[in-house]
Amino acid sequence: MDKRLSAADAVAQISDGMTIGMGGWGPRRKPMALVREILRSDLKDLTIVAYGGADVGMLCASGKVKKVIFAFVSLDFIPLEPYFRQARQNGAVEVMEIDEGMLLLGLRAAAWGMPYIPTEVGLGTDVITHNPEIKVIDSPYDDKEWVAMPAIKLDVALIHADRADARGVCQIEGPDHYLDDWFVRAADTTIVSCEEIVDTDYFHDPIRARQVFWERSETTTVVEIPGGAHPSSCNPQYGFDVPHFKTYVASAKEEGGFAAYCEKFLGKDEAEYQERVGGLDAIRNIALPIY
Repeated sequence: MDKRLSAADAVAQISDGMTIGMGGWGPRRKPMALVREILRSDLKDLTIVAYGGADVGMLCASGKVKKVIFAFVSLDFIPLEPYFRQARQNGAVEVMEIDEGMLLLGLRAAAWGMPYIPTEVGLGTDVITHNPEIKVIDSPYDDKEWVAMPAIKLDVALIHADRADARGVCQIEGPDHYLDDWFVRAADTTIVSCEEIVDTDYFHDPIRARQVFWERSETTTVVEIPGGAHPSSCNPQYGFDVPHFKTYVASAKEEGGFAAYCEKFLGKDEAEYQERVGGLDAIRNIALPIY
């Protein structure tokens, strides 16, 4: 029942060509330490499924991505993720661009073991034109047409949580758990990095128990990585690192590009990365954004 592993051993469960779902939302609570571990690996030909941010951009820039299935790839306050934009404009990756709700329905279909879920979303739009694999079907009950949103089955989901116990009970303390539970349920394997590993007794508090959004049986591996969402946020632990994101975005137009960014920041492991960005205390002191 002890599901704890190191980041390197956790990522070693991923193979070339797998479909990887990324939890979080844009620049919020992304499993960035696990993404960095993939960057240090030899993995390639990945299909990435995400409400994307720098997780998608970095993996595209590293040449590890074959296809991206996405509703958006944005840094929020910086609307266009620069390295994904480059990959898209250069035709370096295949894409399946769909509506946010369609992506959710695709994950739900996979979680429920269904081949598709019917929806009105996408009817009469270029979502269907540019994604011929998404079919329009006739209702068996009337003359209405529906979009048959296909299941998006994941080999692996990568999630960042606030806390977890060794058995895989995971807590998301922030005000929004985004769609992480659907990524988890759509995946064969779920790897969760967390700010802290706690004793199981921690979850006996009913408030904390209500911040658990999937069964521990759905969690394959837990990895304790304090600060592991940086430079994205992990509300209420810390906000997103605006100066670092600006440096990252600027690197896309500078000599050396992403390779130079990695040379400066990535390091041989997460401890070295965090030292290069100012240390864990600096990450934890990043103010939460105000909307």
